[in-house]
Amino acid sequence: MRGGISRRELGLGMGGLCAAALAGPAHAANGARPWPYLIGADISWVPEDEAAGATYYLDGVQKDPLAIFREAGFNALKLRLFVNPANGYSKGKPGGPWCGLEQTIDFSRRIKAAGFHLSTTLHYSDTWADPQHQEKPAAWADLPFAKLVDTVHRYTADTFTALKAAGAAPDLAILGNEVTFGMLWPEGRVPLTIPTGNPQTDKVHMNATGVGGYDRFAALLKAAVSATRETLPGVPLALHNHLGRHWPIVRHWTDSLIERGVDFDALGFSCYQQAAEGDWERSFAEFVRRYPDKGFFAIEYSSRKRYVNDLVHAHANGWGSYIWEPTRHQEAIFLKDGVSAGEGPRPNLLSQGINSAEAPGAAPAPPAPRKPRSHGGRYDADPNFIRLYQQMAKDYGVTQ
Repeated sequence: MRGGISRRELGLGMGGLCAAALAGPAHAANGARPWPYLIGADISWVPEDEAAGATYYLDGVQKDPLAIFREAGFNALKLRLFVNPANGYSKGKPGGPWCGLEQTIDFSRRIKAAGFHLSTTLHYSDTWADPQHQEKPAAWADLPFAKLVDTVHRYTADTFTALKAAGAAPDLAILGNEVTFGMLWPEGRVPLTIPTGNPQTDKVHMNATGVGGYDRFAALLKAAVSATRETLPGVPLALHNHLGRHWPIVRHWTDSLIERGVDFDALGFSCYQQAAEGDWERSFAEFVRRYPDKGFFAIEYSSRKRYVNDLVHAHANGWGSYIWEPTRHQEAIFLKDGVSAGEGPRPNLLSQGINSAEAPGAAPAPPAPRKPRSHGGRYDADPNFIRLYQQMAKDYGVTQ
C-alpha cells in the first residue's frame, strides 16, 4: 500500500514516540538535543522505487516501508530536494520529476502523517550536490553574484513557504548538501588548504583556482539562513560537512563560517570512513568542546551502525543519525533476492580502500557498458538489522 498507514500499523501506542514530542520544542540555547534521540534514515528513493514496482516485506508480510521503519525503531526520516530535477537528476526518468517540490510535498505529507520527525535537505542544484559537484541550477547559471544571493534567499523562502502551506514543513531544515568545499560553484566554492588524506578528493580540491572563497560562500549561506528563519521560525537548521572524520578541516570550516556571521544550530557530519580508528570520536568530542552552543549529528552513514550511533548518543549535543538510503545503498538493511539490496559494507579505513561516498564521481566511470539496474521488485527487511535498530531504540530511550 502506497498511501497513508494507521497508527496501529506504526505501533504508536504507549511505547511509541508521538509526533509532537519529535517536532518540538525548538533548539536548546546550549546546543543540547532538542528532541528524543533521532534514529533516522534518508529514504528519498522510496517513491521512485515504488513507482518501478518495489514492494517491502517484514517477516514475510508486505507492508508500507514506513511501517517497517517504525517497527525497526526509527523515529525520523529525511528527504532531499533539487531545484528543478527535470533539468538534472530526473531528466529522462519515467514518472518524475523525482525529488522536486511537488513530489517532495506528497512524500513529506505521508511521512508526517505516519508520525515521523521530518528533515529536508535543499541541494541548491538541479542534480546531486556533493563534495565533487556543486553545480548551479540551470536557471541560475548566468546570474551576477548579487542576484545569485537574492535568488538563494527567494528560492529558500518560496520552497519552505510551499512546504509549510501544504502541511509538509520540516522539523529540521538542512541548507546545502555536503558543502565542505562550498556551494553554487565557482562563486560559492572554497579552497581546500588542509589535505583530506583521500587522494581523489585532494586531487580535485587542493590548489583550486577561480574560487569565490569563504566570503561569498558565507553570503550565500546567510541568504539561505535568513529565509529559513523568516519562513520557519523556531525550526532548527543545520549545515552539512561531509568530513566528519577530519577534525582540523571541520574546525577551520566551522570557524570560517562563524567568523562571517553564518548562524546555524547544528552541523551534520558524514561518517562513511576514517583515516584512523577514533577519527569520528575525536571530531565529535572536539566539536562539542569548541562549539558548546551547537548540536551535531551523523547526517550520513551506512556501515558500523551501532558504533556510529553510540558515539553520537554519548554526547548531550548529539542529536541523532540518518542512515543514507538503507533500502538499497551500501550496507542496506533490506535484502533483494536473498542478498543485500545494496553493495555491502565498505572499508572502515582509507588505507583499506576508498569509499566512493567520500568523493563521488571523482574517478572516471568504468568504460564497459552496464545493464541498467531495476529498482522494482521485492525487498525483505533483514531481520538481523531490524533487531539491531530495535535494540538501539530501546537503549537510547526512543522506545520502551
